[in-house]
Amino acid sequence: SQMWLQLSQSLKGWDHMFTVDFWTIMENHNHSKESHTLQVILGCEMQEDNSTEGYWKYGYDGQDHLEFCPDTLDWRAAEPRAWPTKLEWERHKIRARQNRAYLERDCPAQLQQLLELGRGVLDQQVPPLVKVTHHVTSSVTTLRCRALNYYPQNITMKWLKDKQPMDAKEFEPKDVLPNGDGTYQGWITLAVPPGEEQRYTCQVEHPGLDQPLIVIWEPSPSGTLVIGVISGIAVFVVILFIGILFIILRKRQGSRGAMGHYVLAERE
Repeated sequence: SQMWLQLSQSLKGWDHMFTVDFWTIMENHNHSKESHTLQVILGCEMQEDNSTEGYWKYGYDGQDHLEFCPDTLDWRAAEPRAWPTKLEWERHKIRARQNRAYLERDCPAQLQQLLELGRGVLDQQVPPLVKVTHHVTSSVTTLRCRALNYYPQNITMKWLKDKQPMDAKEFEPKDVLPNGDGTYQGWITLAVPPGEEQRYTCQVEHPGLDQPLIVIWEPSPSGTLVIGVISGIAVFVVILFIGILFIILRKRQGSRGAMGHYVLAERE
């Protein structure tokens, strides 16, 4: 909780500094009344060898504007209009050294703390749930292979034809999206000739799987179910008709018997 408190306080300080920087850029562009946008990319990355790299960039009105260079303690202008702000900020040597200290010391230290806190979550591996669906339009038949609710994000998905890997150019590239619970979903699609769907299979590789998972499209049993229901209804109707016919015949036979007794009684 102490670390989160420190981060919250730090973010409040960043908010004030970014507001001042925003006004500085606007004044150097002679912008005062119009609506404008400042974008900031600030942070650091840790590589597998534990080396770190920091970045501090500003964008203005949707365009790259300025980037801080910690090695030289200056700013790189991405467009001519950024030069007045570049020169103004480079006069503040103390701020430049503070920027470098954050990128090379403070940011990596905070990142390391966050990694330690989330180690249990980041190290877990959730295997994907994979299924292949079938889609038919007036012009094309498509198979879609979907991998659902997996973690981490890295996953390999490919199509096989007659158990042989297909060229990636023959199907649409993989799409991956995050879920709200921290897992991911991905899918690939393939156009196939009608009637040849069973020749194609989807192969998925993921750290959460012990071995590659191969999934094939299986036709829905709904068609068989409908036929069964129709057949059952037809049989029921036939039985009902036979039952009604049997009852009618029984009644007619009973009526004839009663008439015969009546005639005999009159002859006596």
